[in-house]
Amino acid sequence: MADDTQSNHARDHARPPTPPKSARVRMSAAQRREQLIMIGRQLFAERGFDATSIEEVAARAKVSKPVVYEHFGGKEGLYAVVVDREVRALLDRITTALTAGHPRELLEQAALALLDYIEEETNGFRVLTRESPLLSAAGSFSSVMNDVAHQVEHILGAEFKSRGYDPKLAELYSQALVGMVALVGRWWLEVRKPRKETVAAHLVNLSWNGLSNLDAKPTLITRPGK
Repeated sequence: MADDTQSNHARDHARPPTPPKSARVRMSAAQRREQLIMIGRQLFAERGFDATSIEEVAARAKVSKPVVYEHFGGKEGLYAVVVDREVRALLDRITTALTAGHPRELLEQAALALLDYIEEETNGFRVLTRESPLLSAAGSFSSVMNDVAHQVEHILGAEFKSRGYDPKLAELYSQALVGMVALVGRWWLEVRKPRKETVAAHLVNLSWNGLSNLDAKPTLITRPGK
């Protein structure tokens, strides 16, 4: 009997200790909020606002729906936070990129900054370019591009003045240039070719060489005198 008891003790000592069950790591409120924002960003990018539900956000985060409501008040609140972040991120990128002194270099930097954002923050760009009934005048992609156009307008205004063109038209041209880059960027997001630098070079080629040979007072061929 003693031998059996000793044998049992020996077996018990030989067995590796049972590892304790891992306790579920609790997130802080800030960590949970950040997690929900990133999940919302991905879902809104994939499906758009209407097709995304609070239930799915909660399921992916492995929390209950009330947790999402507690942080954002609902889907609209989460969406607004995601959009606001992307707007600021894109504007910061472009503003930071505009460091050159020569106008052509500034155009290159602006084009590359937008294409960099599209490439590196694809989900964010998709969120901004998807239509949503909740996008405010200050939170839509067009409004972001409008802010960028105002920066470009100052560049063009100085150039127009030095070349004898009407500086009041700088706003029109800046909207045209930024709109061109933005639309090409949306196309390039899907095809991803040619390479980013090539796309930027062609955009700048079209815009810069076009600006270099502007007519001071252009007229229409199809409707002369209008």
